Amino acid sequence: MNSFWKAEWKSLSFITLIFIACFYLPVEALQDSPRLINSIWEALYLVRWYAQEHVLLCLIPAFIIAGAISVFISQGAVMKYLGVNANKFLAYSVASVSGTLLAVCSCTVLPLFAGIYKRGAGLGPAVAFLYSGPAINILAIIMTAKILGAELGIARAIGAVVFSVLIGLVMSLIFRKEEQAKATAAKQMIMPDEQENRPLWQNALFFFVMVAILVFSNWGKPIETSGLWYEVYTRKWWITGFFGLGFAGLLVVWFKLKAVSVVLVSSVVALFAFIFPEQPLVAFSAAIMGFTLLTSLSSDEASDWFSASWDFAKLILPLLLIGVISAGFLLGRPGHEALIPAEWITQMVGGNSFYANFFAAFSGAFMYFATLTEVPILQGLIGNGMGQGPALALLLAGPALSLPNLLVIRTILGNTKTLVFLLLVIIAATITGMIYGSIMGELIC
Repeated sequence: MNSFWKAEWKSLSFITLIFIACFYLPVEALQDSPRLINSIWEALYLVRWYAQEHVLLCLIPAFIIAGAISVFISQGAVMKYLGVNANKFLAYSVASVSGTLLAVCSCTVLPLFAGIYKRGAGLGPAVAFLYSGPAINILAIIMTAKILGAELGIARAIGAVVFSVLIGLVMSLIFRKEEQAKATAAKQMIMPDEQENRPLWQNALFFFVMVAILVFSNWGKPIETSGLWYEVYTRKWWITGFFGLGFAGLLVVWFKLKAVSVVLVSSVVALFAFIFPEQPLVAFSAAIMGFTLLTSLSSDEASDWFSASWDFAKLILPLLLIGVISAGFLLGRPGHEALIPAEWITQMVGGNSFYANFFAAFSGAFMYFATLTEVPILQGLIGNGMGQGPALALLLAGPALSLPNLLVIRTILGNTKTLVFLLLVIIAATITGMIYGSIMGELIC
């Protein structure tokens, strides 16, 4: 009997709670609740929006890049620059700078984080990269400064850079025993001589091309209809196509895929782009399908690349689906209410109290913000009375974390490290918001 309880108490408790919930389910009250019904619709709308806007353009390219990291970047190289025995200044600099190059959301960064962490990156640098990817978004910081004010934009930029390093260092310090054991094992481990199929400059160019496809295909429309950012936006698919052709060429020259097959796929993609000029996702989807067929049917390292990317997809996609549904049910889409009334949030983030800053950081950590959407959302909240401190707290916690993001991080880092990471982000954002709010309050006075 004792052995049964030790092995099965969690499953039994979960089944019991589900049974009690079903037994007392207030169906009569729920069926007459318009807010509940609307929340269900909001969850479905958010899932559709996420599938249309992020899966094809963000997640699948991220899976492909993560798979490439796992296959083409040697474990020795990762451990040299980001490992537990690497130079701390170098490791955190590389992690932070890498994040600034990616205009990605809190979910898109997950496959990339999983890739470097599983290849041997230390906890601190890996977490710094995890935070910096969505938080230190150059375009978002520029939009913040232009729309919400230069002061808030500068504060966001400084806070995001400092946070990425500080949170990584604190995580490494808290779990130093595990990190020390990992460092000792790394020193004692005899790394086999890994045969490099390509020199470093070729791998660097290869990853640059893939990141460029990810960045330009997701280039957001700026508020103004002039300037460099808008010019890039109007030509984003031409730029993406240019890098796509370069990617196809690299598949032939460096990865030895059959030129006839690559040319055939490229021709089909170009044909779809010509037939459906107003629907670029059609051509982009054809490119993804072509890449899948080319690599999955290959018999060399390209096949390993596909397998690694598919493993990341199987790990992350189901959890993201659960997270997106939950976020939509509770909070709805930007500009649409769900189960939690928007006026509750607006009322709780006025002023610069500890409670207002904490609530902004806490709610931001669970809300899902697509890249750049946090700016117009905050613009509306500030217009409804949100304080400057809570606004910064939400900017520092929101884009870097979300409920879908946390569900996936838990499978990679475990419950304890994920909880500590969440608390560190919330606490740091809360304190920074209070300091910034006090400074702005004194300047106004």
